[in-house]
Amino acid sequence: MKNQILRLNPLSSSIALALGAVGVAPAIAQDSDADEAGLMEEVFVTGVRRSLIDSADIKRDSDGVVDAITAEDIGKFPDTNLAEAMSRITGVSIDRAAPGGPQGEGQRITVRGIGADYNLVLLNGRQMPASSILDTDASSSRAYNFANLAAESVAAVDVYKTSMADIPTGGIGATVNIRTARPFDMDDRVVSLGAKAVTDKSALHDSWTPEVSGIFADTFADGTFGVAISGVYQKRKYGYNQAGTTSGWRSFKGSTNDWGTIPQEGDPGSENIENRPGPDDTYSVPQNLNYSVNRGERKRLNGQLVLQWRPIEEVTATFDYTYSQLKVDTRSNDLSAWMNFGPSFSSWTDGPVAGPLFYGETYEGYPTDVAAGGAEYGVKTTNNSAGFNLEWIVRDGLTLFLDYHHSTAESKKNSPYGTNAVLGTAGFYRGTTRFDFRQDLPVLEMGTPEGRIEPDKHLTTGASFRNSYMKAKIDQLNLSGVYDLNDTMSLDFGYTYTKVNNRSAFSNVQYDDWGGNGSPDDYPNEVWTVTSLPQFFDNIDGSENPNLFPEFMFWDFETVRALAEAARGQTMFASDDFTTDRKTKEKTNSAYLQYLWTFDLGSMPSNFRAGIRYEKTKVTSSALVPIATKIQWAGTNEFNVLFADPDFTELKGDYDYFLPNFDFNIEFIDNLIGRASYSHTIGRPGWGDIQGGQTLSSLIRIDGGTGQQGDPGLKPLESKNIDLSLEWYYGTGSYLSAGYFRKKVDNYVGVTQITSTPFDLPHPGQGEWYNECAAATGGTDSQAIRQCIFDTYGDDPAVTITGVGANGFTTGFIDGRQGADPASTFDIQVPANQDKVKIDGWELAWQHVFGESGFGLIANYTFVDSDAGYDNASLNNQFAIEGLSNSANAVVFWENYGWLVRAAYNWRDKFLTARFDAGGNSNPLYVEAFGQLDGIVSYTFEESGVTLFVEGFNLTDETQRVQGRTWYNANYATQTGRRYGVGARWVF
Repeated sequence: MKNQILRLNPLSSSIALALGAVGVAPAIAQDSDADEAGLMEEVFVTGVRRSLIDSADIKRDSDGVVDAITAEDIGKFPDTNLAEAMSRITGVSIDRAAPGGPQGEGQRITVRGIGADYNLVLLNGRQMPASSILDTDASSSRAYNFANLAAESVAAVDVYKTSMADIPTGGIGATVNIRTARPFDMDDRVVSLGAKAVTDKSALHDSWTPEVSGIFADTFADGTFGVAISGVYQKRKYGYNQAGTTSGWRSFKGSTNDWGTIPQEGDPGSENIENRPGPDDTYSVPQNLNYSVNRGERKRLNGQLVLQWRPIEEVTATFDYTYSQLKVDTRSNDLSAWMNFGPSFSSWTDGPVAGPLFYGETYEGYPTDVAAGGAEYGVKTTNNSAGFNLEWIVRDGLTLFLDYHHSTAESKKNSPYGTNAVLGTAGFYRGTTRFDFRQDLPVLEMGTPEGRIEPDKHLTTGASFRNSYMKAKIDQLNLSGVYDLNDTMSLDFGYTYTKVNNRSAFSNVQYDDWGGNGSPDDYPNEVWTVTSLPQFFDNIDGSENPNLFPEFMFWDFETVRALAEAARGQTMFASDDFTTDRKTKEKTNSAYLQYLWTFDLGSMPSNFRAGIRYEKTKVTSSALVPIATKIQWAGTNEFNVLFADPDFTELKGDYDYFLPNFDFNIEFIDNLIGRASYSHTIGRPGWGDIQGGQTLSSLIRIDGGTGQQGDPGLKPLESKNIDLSLEWYYGTGSYLSAGYFRKKVDNYVGVTQITSTPFDLPHPGQGEWYNECAAATGGTDSQAIRQCIFDTYGDDPAVTITGVGANGFTTGFIDGRQGADPASTFDIQVPANQDKVKIDGWELAWQHVFGESGFGLIANYTFVDSDAGYDNASLNNQFAIEGLSNSANAVVFWENYGWLVRAAYNWRDKFLTARFDAGGNSNPLYVEAFGQLDGIVSYTFEESGVTLFVEGFNLTDETQRVQGRTWYNANYATQTGRRYGVGARWVF
């Protein structure tokens, strides 16, 4: 009666392994020998219809709320990876753009409005580690990146939306169990090979890339020994073009008069403002506008080995090893303009949240930069999991299990330039500049002498070579058993010890040559390639705007980097000497007891399950705490914190919980099933929230800096969950279901912002020199103020002059002066268990198979609501649920006479994806509603077992957009493209 890990029946497992686990499966598979004719009739119904029947059976037979997809279902979807296959499940949404992964591919999942950090991922019932990379900081995420796994590499996926006492904790939204097939589940030998060629229209240059897969599985020695080995290799060249305010927005109240604000009524410059926001209105000023053309190459390698041995009928030993590697290499070029918050002109919508119709600045007498940057970097993520399982049937009614696994996940650089390396180039000939936000594409208008890019004026400027690293390791021992009290009652019991080690680190080597490195003569004109800008955004409204700057410039990163090194006389590289380094250990002891009872309530078959799980966790967390020594003004808007040798500090915490669960289901009449569940679940805080010390960001602004302080004593999120559902299984593989869920979540980690002056660092942008030169230059233009300080105080020890930039301004460094400049404030974000939230919603699903016609459909819709939304008018640091959105799926297919035609549409409503923008400012980011249509057509030659197929992704060529407080606060507009694949599979 134990139902910890749902299993396929032997036939389904065999078909799943052979046809689904390694590629797009044929609808019909059979042995060509005449004496196998009796089997052919059964196998004939193991295509998509068989997989839908299996999924419906799993859902129906579960005690709680469970949805599943089997391997054939995965194989039949034209999905790039496992996350995209899972997005067809009711209540599961995906994020197609996450750090460290290929754009346009599903990477992380949200279930019932709960984000990826609070959905637990298991592999064959074992808790999996996760690692990820951030561009400009050490990652704090616990979220599993499904881009690591090809959809072909697994047999089935079960999504547990209600909790059970016998599975690990951590999944508030859901627990996802990835299942791999076992040779003992098969009747016959399985050998299968597949190959596919993929072309991605999002890439800068069309090309075809390979994907291959294969599997061998068999049993030997009269079925007492089994082997299964499989592998998948995929290569994809892709691209995406993105326009965005990549340094964020500065938000103010209309009454605020400060650096970066628009002039007040009656002040000089106020006559250049149309419909100025009122005193109580909120508005935001863009820091920059950037257009990037990105090229990437993704290589995915998956492999698995399974060995099984059954020396006697009562004992089964299983060893399995799973390996995955994902390499993502990126190159990009960009064109951008940076606002210096000097004399401006703008137009605004009505409040209370005023959106910018346009915002511009004038640069009379001192042209500023036309920036044309570039990037080249790589990320490699490797996952290893080795496990051993022993099953012993002690006697009738008593089975014991021992399971141990050691698993690691590591993300690190795959390039000598680090995990995010950017090199700036610029020509200093830009005049009046305007950002127009009235179309989907934010439009950059730049005044230049010739109305175009002038390559002969360009040279390199500043650069950043960033290196992010993360490694997670899990050792887990599970001792468990199932004891049948009688034919209708049983007990599940067990003990688990789990040790998690996590390290997350970051370094940044920054070169502050923002006024220019060398002279334009150091860079031959042939290294620059000028082309048209609008062509890269031709699918986004606004690209046809005649005011859009017409040109874009490409250059090779390695070539220009070498020229920059020669000009500055210093090598440029990423460093493994991490300045941010967080190490955390979690040790958890847990025990559970679960009671299952099958009975008739009157004449209605019923099942009841009650369980209790106890967990005690000890947390030890250390962090490398750099000692800040001074603040240095390195460029127009670049202020850096300099550090002395750091040291580790260590903090500890602990917590324990009793977690109950109750499930009841009843079959009111034949095939009409009702369910009710209640449970407590927990989700652990992010690694950064429980770091063992205070760290300061090395990059600050004129108004101060930011930092983080962790607390290992933070409690996990605790959710009290109610689920009610009604399911009608009215035909084979067909059902209607409606479910209501409610979650009351306590201990959400909010951020308490403390403003302090750590290390009492004097700020050179806030003292008497700055104020004196601001008055002398008549404004707040940073370049002019710096030049005034260099001219007036160039001989002071706090001033270092390094030369004259290509723009004619002096370059160098200005240090903060103790006793003369005020100590800089830092907004330190301190996590605290302070927020409570209620999430509720409905899941509606319809699956229908039209008899033997071959036609079928799947449709589902999820509605989610919460009392923790984001208030766009408020400038306070606020809590809101990220990832909360409605979602829907529709799939139609026809499968008959060897043909399979299938179309799948996936839609996700607008949702909050972050509470801080790319500049680290407290501004919301909303991903606008997005839908994608994918399809596949295949034909199977029955006698040979060969299937030919063609598939397509994003067939309607959709684009994506991310907005801020209003639609006009455009953060990103992204154009990818369609993707196609053709291939074949041969099942022997």
